[in-house]
Amino acid sequence: MFKKILIANRGEIALRVIRTCREMGIKTVAVYSTADKDSLHVKFADEAVCIGKPASIDSYLNVAHIMAAAEITNADAIHPGYGFLAENAKFAKICGDHGIKFIGPTPDMINAMGDKITAKQTMIAAGVPVVPGVEGLLEDVDHAKREAARVGYPVMLKATAGGGGKGMRVVWSEDEIEKAFDGAKTEAAAAFKNDGIYMEKFVEEPRHIEIQIVGDQFGQVCHLSERDCSIQRRHQKLVEESPSPFMTPELREAMGNAAIKAAASINYEGVGTVEFLVDKHRNFYFMEMNTRIQVEHCVTEEVINYDLIKEQILIAAGDKLTGKNYIPVMHAIECRINAEDPYNDFRPSPGKITVLHQPGGHGVRVDSHVYAGYVIPPYYDSMIGKLISVAQTRQEAIDTMSRALSEYVIEGIKTTIPFHQQLMKDPKFRSGDFNTKFLETFKMQ
Repeated sequence: MFKKILIANRGEIALRVIRTCREMGIKTVAVYSTADKDSLHVKFADEAVCIGKPASIDSYLNVAHIMAAAEITNADAIHPGYGFLAENAKFAKICGDHGIKFIGPTPDMINAMGDKITAKQTMIAAGVPVVPGVEGLLEDVDHAKREAARVGYPVMLKATAGGGGKGMRVVWSEDEIEKAFDGAKTEAAAAFKNDGIYMEKFVEEPRHIEIQIVGDQFGQVCHLSERDCSIQRRHQKLVEESPSPFMTPELREAMGNAAIKAAASINYEGVGTVEFLVDKHRNFYFMEMNTRIQVEHCVTEEVINYDLIKEQILIAAGDKLTGKNYIPVMHAIECRINAEDPYNDFRPSPGKITVLHQPGGHGVRVDSHVYAGYVIPPYYDSMIGKLISVAQTRQEAIDTMSRALSEYVIEGIKTTIPFHQQLMKDPKFRSGDFNTKFLETFKMQ
């Protein structure tokens, strides 16, 4: 087992890893930018090293500074969390070259799933259902028009190096395609320095359902059931739950088997998530694979009583899996608490938290790195915490969440708490009648 793990991340996920390491008797090293010197992950780690200025490129994306911190503190492993360098194959290789274990998949595994065109081709070869579309990148607008006519409108243009909704456009007819193609390429180039665009059939009324998987170093892969992430805004998730209210036992078995097949096709090692689009007829299609821990891993932990961070560390240390697939025995819902103003188009709201009271009680979990007096910096993602409720049924989990949200007090900044409070009362949400387009018609009161 590792003696000391450096966490190459910040905020709530860094604190989450520190907690599990402490329970396992493993020393921890926090790294931080000058903007995060007062963050809780810095205070609770056994050691902390400043790695640069506030901008991510100068700190949390600065591989040289992170590796130097690992070497001077004698860390024998690095946990990347999510975001930043978590799916960076070059960083994983550099860790290995320096004799430091990267807690995650190998560089080859990351590369196999990191580029969406390569991942789709890998899934086709493995026999996993994929959304009908074009093999390879679109050469120009004329190529896009020909392929759209073949696939059939509506189609979706996507950036091959994409994420977070950047470089994506839905095209409903041929007269829209030129503007959409040029816009997607421009946005992709600006966001990823890669303007490659591909095309898929646009799946109407889709649910976004993902399967949590784990794989060990010995070829064993199992799944930990599903999470429904359909409540999202501009392709950014706001609420996740497990199990999905749209799921049936037959669909869970089929999707679970497909996810295992996807992971096994690259001999996947570590914790990962296979994401699918599921149409209204319960046809499902591979979307992408995230080769890291997810923000929403908490809901899976709560419904099957399973520490996914601990599992990541054990797998990286060479432990074998039991080979058991898990079915949810409870229902859990997660609300992302962001420093955003839901009454003003979710505009970011950095600043000082003057008053903070976090909810508690039976069936309530809060994962957060903030406290009264903490100043939320403007340089990073706006998520400041995750509120999770767990109960025996979905309706009870919603009621627990509503109660917990009513207790959650954050003053000094705007947050998404009012949005979540209204969502929990929405009849369609409560009935499970929603898809990824739900928030396009949801209005704040």
